[in-house]
Parts: sequence; structure tokens; C-alpha cells
Amino acid sequence: MNTPHRIKFHHAPNSRSGSTLMLLEELGAQYDMHVMDLRKGEQRQPSYMKVNPMGKVPAIEHLGGLVTERPAIFIYLADLYPAAGLAPALDSPLRGPYLRWLAFYGSCFEPAVMDRFMKHEPGPPTTCPYGDFDTVIDLIEAQLAPGPWLLGETFTAADILWANALDWTMKFGIVPRRDAFEAYVARLMVRPAIVRATIQDEALARAQSLAAA
Repeated sequence: MNTPHRIKFHHAPNSRSGSTLMLLEELGAQYDMHVMDLRKGEQRQPSYMKVNPMGKVPAIEHLGGLVTERPAIFIYLADLYPAAGLAPALDSPLRGPYLRWLAFYGSCFEPAVMDRFMKHEPGPPTTCPYGDFDTVIDLIEAQLAPGPWLLGETFTAADILWANALDWTMKFGIVPRRDAFEAYVARLMVRPAIVRATIQDEALARAQSLAAA
């Protein structure tokens, strides 16, 4: 049942919004899911374009407000459920690094991997928002090398975003398969909440495939 206090989650299986589904499960959040089929272009229909004019998933609605862009969604949701312990407190020394890496994902990693995937030549380092691809990848590897998580021993919402992103980009051959990345992804994928979210997303994808057959 929809109530003003529940989260409305706009989602499409086999998409970037899968990481938000993982986060919602890790948080034990109460949410209602609006599922779209990207192959049918449902994310571009007028009803959803009123929600997100970019026509992208994920998006969440809560208490009458709209949140898009995964780093913002992750900050909002993890702070909304402090008892889950997935966001360092404001007075924690980890709060700054946590926000840094969530911002780095959107401001550097996404542009770098999309330029590489689309075979776009990046601008000069002085004007390119991420500098250069190899520096981005090497910096992530150096951060993950001590392990087990992005911020050392503390598992946070940022790990769900990053491990999911590295998993996808390695599968597509955009990001090189490095031991630190593969071990990091493997640690995330065995967590019970992540397993639940993965099974749920796979079931949604199968249902859409059967409906299209």
C-alpha cells in the first residue's frame, strides 16, 4: 500500500538502478517499486518523464520530494536509515571520505568509463573533468587494495554503488579485471541482502522477457 512515508522506487531490471535495489534491501527499507521495461522505452513515456525529465532510472520519491542521481539517492537513503549503519555519522572521520567517494563516482568514474565505452577521445587533462582514464582506475584500485571495503573495515552504502559499478563495467570489458576489483565484487555479492536483491532483479528481467516473447 502506498503511504506518504514509504519510498517509491522507480526501477528497471538489468540497469544501473539494480544497485539502488541492493541498497534498499540492505537497509531493510519499506518501499514500493514502479518497474519499467527499458526495451519498450517505458522510461521515456510522458508519465515517467514527469517524474524524471531525463528519462533515467533510478529515481525515488519520498515525503513528496524527488531524488535522482545515484550518489544523491545513496546519501539520502543511507542517512534515512541510520540504524542500518551504512553511512558514517556527521562527526565520524569517515564521513568526509565516504562523501568523497560517492561524489567521485558521478564526477569522475562515470564520465571516464562512458568516454572509454563510446570511444570518445577525452579532453586535455586540464579541461577533462576526470583527468584521464588510467588515473581514475589506478586511484580506485589503490583505495581498495587495503580492503576489505572502500573505507577499510567499515562497510557503507558506497560499497554497494562501487562494487556493483565495477562488476558491470568489468563484464562489459570497459574496466580492466584486476584482483582487487574482483575480490571486492565477490565480497559484496555474497551478502544476504545483495543475494535477495539480485534474485528479485533477475525475476523481474525474466518476467519482462517472457512478456515480450
